[in-house]
Amino acid sequence: MQKNLLQVLGSACLLLTLSTTHAQVNLDTVLPVDPQVRIGHLDNGLTYYIRRNGLPEKKVELRLVVNAGSILEDENQRGLAHFCEHMAFNGTKHFQKNDLVSFLQSIGVQFGADLNAFTSFDETEYILPIPTDKPGNLDTGFLILEDWAHNVSYTTQDINEERPVILEESRLGKGAGQRMRDKYFPVLFAGSKYAERLPIGLDSIIRNFSPDTLRKFYHDWYRPDLMAVVVVGDVDPDKAEALIKQHFAGLTNPSPELPRIYADVPARNQSEGLVVTDKEATNYNVELLYSFQKKQPVVTLSNYRNDMLKELFRIMIGQRLAELTQKENPPFLNASAGFTDIVRQYEAFYGSALVGKDGVDRSGNALIQEIDRVRQFGFTDAELTRGKKSLLNSMEQAYQERDKTESGDLVDEYIQNFLEQEPVPGIANEYRYYNELMPGITAAEVSALTGELKENPHYLVLLTGPDKGNFPLPSSDSLLAMADHASAMTVQPYEEKAVATDLITDKPKPGTVVKESKNAALGTTELTFASGVKVILKPTDFKNDEILLQGFRKGGQNVYGAADRYNAAYASEIVQAMGIGDFSPTDLKKINAGKTVTVTPQLGALSANLSGSSSVKDLETMLQMVYLYCTNPRKDTALFRAYVSRRVTALQFLMANPQAAFIDTMQQTLYQGNPLAPILVPHADYFKNLSADRILQLFKEQFGTGKGFTFTLVGSFEVEKVKPLLEQYLGSLPAEGKTFGFVDNGVRPLEKGTTLVAHKGKDKKCLILKFYNAQVPYSESSDLALDGLSEVLNIRIIDRLREKIGGIYSGGTFADMSRYPYGNASLVLQLPCNPDKKDTLLTAFREELDKIKKEGPTAEDLAKVKAQWQEKHVTDVKENTYWQEALHSIYLLDATPGATVDYLGRISALKASDIQAVAKLVTPESQSFTAIMLPAE
Repeated sequence: MQKNLLQVLGSACLLLTLSTTHAQVNLDTVLPVDPQVRIGHLDNGLTYYIRRNGLPEKKVELRLVVNAGSILEDENQRGLAHFCEHMAFNGTKHFQKNDLVSFLQSIGVQFGADLNAFTSFDETEYILPIPTDKPGNLDTGFLILEDWAHNVSYTTQDINEERPVILEESRLGKGAGQRMRDKYFPVLFAGSKYAERLPIGLDSIIRNFSPDTLRKFYHDWYRPDLMAVVVVGDVDPDKAEALIKQHFAGLTNPSPELPRIYADVPARNQSEGLVVTDKEATNYNVELLYSFQKKQPVVTLSNYRNDMLKELFRIMIGQRLAELTQKENPPFLNASAGFTDIVRQYEAFYGSALVGKDGVDRSGNALIQEIDRVRQFGFTDAELTRGKKSLLNSMEQAYQERDKTESGDLVDEYIQNFLEQEPVPGIANEYRYYNELMPGITAAEVSALTGELKENPHYLVLLTGPDKGNFPLPSSDSLLAMADHASAMTVQPYEEKAVATDLITDKPKPGTVVKESKNAALGTTELTFASGVKVILKPTDFKNDEILLQGFRKGGQNVYGAADRYNAAYASEIVQAMGIGDFSPTDLKKINAGKTVTVTPQLGALSANLSGSSSVKDLETMLQMVYLYCTNPRKDTALFRAYVSRRVTALQFLMANPQAAFIDTMQQTLYQGNPLAPILVPHADYFKNLSADRILQLFKEQFGTGKGFTFTLVGSFEVEKVKPLLEQYLGSLPAEGKTFGFVDNGVRPLEKGTTLVAHKGKDKKCLILKFYNAQVPYSESSDLALDGLSEVLNIRIIDRLREKIGGIYSGGTFADMSRYPYGNASLVLQLPCNPDKKDTLLTAFREELDKIKKEGPTAEDLAKVKAQWQEKHVTDVKENTYWQEALHSIYLLDATPGATVDYLGRISALKASDIQAVAKLVTPESQSFTAIMLPAE
C-alpha cells in the first residue's frame, strides 16, 4: 500500500488534491515530540533521550553532550575546551590512562573510527558506540559516560603528556586556509567572541597554561544542567533510563554557577570589502555574506514551513548557478547561495563562487546578478515544481526506510533538540507535514526570501586566494564597488528551457536469457543473455527502498599507451560532463527531479565500470541511463570546452599547496617518471590537449558492448519482477565489440631502499610517507594477514607514537594486496608530525614493525583486531554496499565465494604467525621507499 502511494506522490494529480487540504492546516499548531523517543530530566538538570532501535542489532549508540565549547573560555583558557575533550581519554576514576581505549578496542570499538569526540564553539560531544553482545558491556559504557561527565583525573602528568598531542593537531590545521581565516574572521564576526574563540585555541596557551586553569574550565562547565545523555539502539528503554539515573542522578552543579552565556553577533552597520591572500592558497573564492540575524526557533508548523521555503530556495538557486557552470566559458567554477547557520542561534544569507578564468569581476558579477534576478523576477513555476519533487522525494525515502534507519542516523536529531531546540516530531509526522504543506507553497513565497536582504542591506564581500603577481586582484574598496555595481546592473528574467519528459522514447528490443542458475551460498541468481551480458541478482531486505547496480568488464586505462594517457584517465568525467542521449547534465537533473537515481561511469586501470543506485520506483530510469551511457554518450563541444576550462582554472595554482607539490615530487620519484604511473596530483597541462573525439572513441570501445559485461543488482527487489526491465535495457546491449583482458602496462613502484627529502611550505610541518612494495604471489590468506598487520601496527602507533611519545595527533598504516595485473602487496605509513620528531617516530615505527617480524603480534593486539573486524562485519553483512563490493571481487577479481561466506571463520583462524610471516614477506627495509616533507629552507 505504501509503495503504491509513493509511486504517485510526485504526480500533479496528487499535488492538486493535497492543495485543497492546505487551507485546513493550522499553522499555529505546536510541533509534537516523536512518541518513540523518551525525553526526561533529572533533578540536577541533566536531560536524557532514549530511543529503542533495532538496527544494527546488539549495538547501542551512547552520547554525552555538553552544552559548552570554546565560546565560554576565558582569555587564558583559549583552546582548553578542546583540551578537556582530549583529557577524557587520558585517565578517569575507573580507567587509568590508556586502559579506556584498550578496553574498548578489546570489545570491537575502534579508536577514531567508532570511539571519538569533538569540540566546537558552543558544544562538546563524546561518541561511544557499544556492542551489547556480551554481558556487562552496556553497564561499562554508562560508567565511561559518567567518568567523562565528572570523574576525569586531570593529573598534572597526564595534562603535560597531552600538550604535544594537541599541538600536533594544531599543526595539522596550519597553512594557507588557517592564515587567511585568522585575517577575515575578525571582520566576519566583528564585535563577537566568535572572532577569537576557535576551538583549537592558541599554541602559546596550550604550551604554558597552568593545570589548574584547565581543571577550572572542567569544574565550571562540565555540569549536569548543561549535559544530555543520548541512548539510541538495541536496548530496553526502562533499563537505559535506570542506568542513566544510577550513573548521573548523583552529579551536582557547582556553586556558584557561572551563567551559560550565548555570544552575540552584531548586525553590520555598513557594507565592506575584504581581500585576503596567501602564497600557498590554490583557488580564488568570492563570497557575499549578509549580516547574521537571530534564528526563529522551530516551534510551530508555521516555523517548520518557513524552513521548507529556505530549503526550496537553496535547491532552486543552486540549479540556476549550476547551469551557468555548463556554459562554454563559465563565469565561475561552481557556486552556491542560501542561508547558513554556522554559529548558534544565528543565520545569514550568503552567496559563494569559485572564481573562473576571467577573474574576480566576472565571477562576482554573475553570482550577485543571479541573486538579483531572483529578487526582481522570482522563480518560475517549473523551477518550483522540480524543487518540490526533490524535497518530497527525499522525505519519501526517509519515510520508506523508517523501520530500517540505523541508530547512528538518529542520535543527531536528539542532540540538536537539546542544543538548539530543533523539533523531533518523528518521520511519520514530518512526512505528513510535507504532503500537507508543500502543495500550498508558491514560487512567489520562495522568491520573497530575498526580501530580507532589503531589510538588512549591509554585507561583507570577501575574496580569498593566492598571492600571485600575475593575477590581477582588486583592492578591498574596489571589491566592494564591484559588488555594489553588480547589484545595480540590469538583469533579464530567467528563461526556462523545455526538456523532454522521457529519457528513451523508442525502447530497445529486449534481449533473451539463455541461462539461469542460482548460488545458494551467496543467495544470488545469475542470468546470462544471448548478447553475453551476465546479471547477478541478490535480493535483500536490508533496506525497503534501495537498489544498487554495478557493471564491469575487463579493460580500462591500461589498454592504452602514453599517447592516450589523459584521454583515458578523464574519459569518464568528460562523458558525464557532456551528457547522454539528447540530454545535457542540466537536462538530466531536470528530467530526474523527484527521482532517487544516479549512474556513474568510471574507467579504472583494469576495467570499465558503471555504478548506480535507485529507489524501487526509479529502477527503470537507472537502467535507461546505463543503456544510454553504453549506446549513446553525447558529444557537446561547448560542454567539453567548459569542462576543460573549469579544470585548467581550478588547477592553475595547485602546486602552491606544499603537500600537493610534495606528493607530486614523491610520485615522480616512486615511479621514476613513468608517464603511465597513477595520477595522484593532476596538472593543468593534462587537460589542454584532450580530444573529445578520441575520448568518445575509446569510451565506446570500453562501454559500447555488452560482451564481457557483468552487472550486479543488490537490494529491495524480486527477481521475477525485475527480469523484464533487465531484458529490456541490459540484455539489449550490443553483442559486437572489442574484448579486453587485464593489461599489465609494466608500471612498477620503486623497490629499493631509498629516501627522498623535499622542502615545501613555510609552516613548521613534516609529513612522512613510507612505502613497502613487494611483488609477491597473491593469496586470500596473505591478503587477510596483511590487513591484520596494518591494524596491529595502527594499535601500536596509537599506543606508542601518539600516547607515549606524543609525536602525532593522527597517522597510521594502510595495506593492499592484489592479484591483478600482477601479484603485488604494499604497506604504506603516513605520519604528519613536527620536523624535530621525524627521526624519533621513524625509529619507533621500525622497532614496532621489527618486533612483529621477530615475535609476531601480541595475543592482546591480535584479539583486539579480531574483535574490531568481527564487530564491523556484524553491521557490514547487512548492508547492500557490502554485498555489492563482494560480488565485484568474486566476478571480476576472481575472489572465492567462500572468502565472503566464511569471513568470520577466516578471522577466527588467523594466527599471529600468519601476520609475522606476511610482515617478513612484504616489508623488508631494503625495499622500502621513504618520502619526507620538511619546511622550505
